[in-house]
Amino acid sequence: MSADQALQLMEQLFWNSFLIASPILIATLVIGVLISILQVVTQLQEMSLSYVPKLGMAVLIIVVLGSWMLGRLTGFATELFKSIANLG
Repeated sequence: MSADQALQLMEQLFWNSFLIASPILIATLVIGVLISILQVVTQLQEMSLSYVPKLGMAVLIIVVLGSWMLGRLTGFATELFKSIANLG
């Protein structure tokens, strides 16, 4: 395996992990900012108020996009296993 092939595999790995993780991270970030604004406006500093909606949104995103995430991950793994013979 040459260095170029290793870098290409790492690029594909990082790109796929970014695409798989970004919907959950973006959704929880948006919910976290909205809850923080709500807490500042109402001066309500309850810790569970910030964690429960973020956790619920993460579960919702996994339920809605879980099949796409799993398909992308298995597609990458399949292509990686197919390319093992050509790496030598």
